[in-house]
Amino acid sequence: MIVDGHLAAAPLTKDLTWPVDEYKREGLYFYLKATAGVSPNGRVEVDDCGEMIMLGSYSYLGLIGHPAISTAARTAIDEYGTGTHGVRLLAGSLPLHDELEERIARFKQTEAAITFSSGYVANSATIAGLLCKGDTVVSDSLNHASIVDGCLLARAHHTRFRHGDMGHLERRLQEARRSRPVSRILVVSDAVFSMDGDIANLPEIHGLCRRYGAYLMIDEAHSIGVLGETGHGIEEHFGMPPDTVDVKMGTLSKAIPSAGGYVAGSHELITFLKHGARAFIFSAALPPASVAAARVAFDVIEEETWRVKRVQENARYFARRLRGAGFDLLNSETPILPVICGGVDPAVRLASFCQQRGIFVQAVAPPVVPAQLSRLRACVLAVHTREDLDYCAETIIEGGRALGIV
Repeated sequence: MIVDGHLAAAPLTKDLTWPVDEYKREGLYFYLKATAGVSPNGRVEVDDCGEMIMLGSYSYLGLIGHPAISTAARTAIDEYGTGTHGVRLLAGSLPLHDELEERIARFKQTEAAITFSSGYVANSATIAGLLCKGDTVVSDSLNHASIVDGCLLARAHHTRFRHGDMGHLERRLQEARRSRPVSRILVVSDAVFSMDGDIANLPEIHGLCRRYGAYLMIDEAHSIGVLGETGHGIEEHFGMPPDTVDVKMGTLSKAIPSAGGYVAGSHELITFLKHGARAFIFSAALPPASVAAARVAFDVIEEETWRVKRVQENARYFARRLRGAGFDLLNSETPILPVICGGVDPAVRLASFCQQRGIFVQAVAPPVVPAQLSRLRACVLAVHTREDLDYCAETIIEGGRALGIV
């Protein structure tokens, strides 16, 4: 189209998948709310809302604001300042970075570890860096977007298997071996699926990888601090040895109250990533305060084991209450509880019902999940009191009945 003698550009942005402006007009938009004044009992201060029970946090163990972790961050700023001198390979490495990576390797019982600027970057950079043209990557269909983007960035053949379907995974591996008999195959899966809360079948996935000569990468963003008797993750959860997973990825921004991501594995793997992963080579180093906070957080998880037990107990209790009232929580076995509402509108309205009654919980709608599986994404914390969990359950049940969800 010509406008005033010039060629008009096509619109810069595409249409949104759900009516943001309409929800704002109706007072149903609660996203991007600023929180402050985090308390030690799972509550937060929210702009224009006052104190709310936080039911949407990734801080599963309630470590945000932990005195030892906060002190470590302040000490690091006093000693090193607020930033680094650049990328790690050139001038950005501090003793703190080496100490954190050594601590992660001990926690995950591997030879070495590498840290990235975010968990998203850790996934996308590792997958894209490891794989070449002629290789194959096989991914669970519900894997996190960062895994999907890493697969798309890689020059390898990318194929998916139906979520949790071990028979379909085996067929994908058979196809890969027939068509590329000498190629490398990488199977990638979340440990805990961030929208459904279910756990990957590590024993069967590992067995199939060994049968077909494939490597295994597991994203433990939502399993560190949550799975296993002491919170060490999915291998501990299933009682499997620490060499079960070849590439162990995790984040430093969920149970660990900091920022960044990591990969743990063999010396060979980590050396390669430090010299071959573009996002490590070309990204500035994590700031000192974040690194120090993360390192001490791993110590706290191992020292304060009651937090792991408590988050697991709280999750089971809350799930029983909601399932008992008729809610569909899919196959969740973790503190991530998807409260299925059957459509975008009921999910948004149930979230608003809860928000108006002092519960910070969000609706999740397309494109993150299918429209008919729109939901509340409730996350239970170790520091939630039983009284607050009862109040949240009763409120969700009341709202669900009023809206005809249950």
